[in-house]
Amino acid sequence: MSKTSRTGITAPANAKKDSIIEIRAIAQHDMETGFRYTEDGKRIPRDIIRVFTCTYNNEEVFRADFYPGIGANPLIIFTAIAVATGIIECKWTGDDGYEALNQVNITVS
Repeated sequence: MSKTSRTGITAPANAKKDSIIEIRAIAQHDMETGFRYTEDGKRIPRDIIRVFTCTYNNEEVFRADFYPGIGANPLIIFTAIAVATGIIECKWTGDDGYEALNQVNITVS
């Protein structure tokens, strides 16, 4: 697991029903492709985030699969429609059992 992993999400706290909301998710993670070697010739094991999912009231609204070409600290920006008051939850999973979870509440009127 990455030694310096930190995640966060930003979404509006309030929104009008049926409006488009922007969700931003970032993972500060020391990605390692698995293609590099140490000075003494040993391969550095791959350590990347593999899957990002976002649910809104337990319904998946966005998903992304990552591969070794992804850069460190991926920022994901996407939109959803504010349908009901509830919880937006973002989850990152990766190599070596890496898992991070963040939630924000949204009030829809």
